[in-house]
Amino acid sequence: MYLSTIGRPKTTDDPPSAGTDRSGRQRRRRLALVSGNVVALGTVSLITDVSAEMVSAVLPLYLVLGLQLSPLAYGMVDGIYTGATAVLRIVGGYLADRVRARKLMAGIGYALSAVAKLGLLVAGRSMAAIGFVIAVDRMGKGIRTAPRDALITASSPPEALGRAFGVHRTMDAVGAFLGPLVALAVLAAAGQSYDAVFVASFCLATLAVVVLVLFVRDHPGSAPECPLPVPRREPVSVREALTLLRARPVRRLTVAAGLLGLATIGDGFVYLLLQRREELSVVWFPLLAVGTSLGYLLLAAPLGMLADRFGRLTVMVGGYVALTVTYLLLFGPVGGWPLLGLALALYGLFYAATDGILMALAGPVLPERLRATGIALIQTGQALAYLVSSVLFGFAWQQWGPAVASRLAAACVAVAVVATLLLLATEPALSRRRVTS
Repeated sequence: MYLSTIGRPKTTDDPPSAGTDRSGRQRRRRLALVSGNVVALGTVSLITDVSAEMVSAVLPLYLVLGLQLSPLAYGMVDGIYTGATAVLRIVGGYLADRVRARKLMAGIGYALSAVAKLGLLVAGRSMAAIGFVIAVDRMGKGIRTAPRDALITASSPPEALGRAFGVHRTMDAVGAFLGPLVALAVLAAAGQSYDAVFVASFCLATLAVVVLVLFVRDHPGSAPECPLPVPRREPVSVREALTLLRARPVRRLTVAAGLLGLATIGDGFVYLLLQRREELSVVWFPLLAVGTSLGYLLLAAPLGMLADRFGRLTVMVGGYVALTVTYLLLFGPVGGWPLLGLALALYGLFYAATDGILMALAGPVLPERLRATGIALIQTGQALAYLVSSVLFGFAWQQWGPAVASRLAAACVAVAVVATLLLLATEPALSRRRVTS
């Protein structure tokens, strides 16, 4: 799992006696945890998440308490943060497949997000400027996510996709865990200067782009079995990309992802509700994200391996059950530190059991040639639904109060889980316990 072992080009100069050694290397490669390309991409995500979480860990508190945004207004900003630029996921995925340059498209996305960090220096207290900077940052995420996940899929055998995405998401979670801590350290060292946080965030985001350029490879991979016989030599066309939804597994997975996104509220809402109920000091607010990231960090890789062994759909549904319980706990009978510990642990479990697992479910049913486009399609449906859910939750909070809103959210997750099981459990390509090569 060293970055220097990402991939040595094959040559024709190997001596004939190297055949036995090559077969031995292949056996050892099968036993390896994940490929070097996955580790390199995980390193990029780790550094990027430190940069991103330095900003996002304090953003909800700044907007709601500092700028006095209403729950509905915050819901709109939170929706923009994840969903407003969702269509760019399809653009990024399609272009990555068409030009066969997934690394390039991912690099453009990472670079765009890095530049956006500097925009926060000049945004000040202007909501229009803050909204624009957030949109630019999310444009970068929208462009890079599908090509990155397509690279992970192409760098891993079908039977180990859950493990590969689990390891990648674990490294991603390490960054999410460290980000708020780094932000607090920078604030303490710089006399509570948010500008210092933004500059440090930009520097780290730039470092992530450098690691991507130096160590990540455009991995051709091998296409697993998929329901669409797609020609391999012609450039990918828009018409060809539109045929993805003709495959029933892809269509059902896209609908299920949208339903689950519609039932999921933003992290900021969860942390704000915990902060208000327990009357936490604003000093401790960023550490709520640290608690969630710690749970994610510890569970992502083990749950990825469990998903490969016992069924990815089963693990993913279990994650949404944990989310339902988390929403119910926000105004349940438990309080104090037990509430904080249990809610954040379950929230971290939710992310560990769903984030990478959804992409692992998608990989085997998408043709290699259109994989980035297909992943982007599924992610876009989920992100657009998330935009709607953030606005609706903010409206429900403002109209009926946070307790009613959180219980309605729990009920929506339960309904979405049942609908997901009806859609996917009867689809052999998505519900089988193991994926064989």
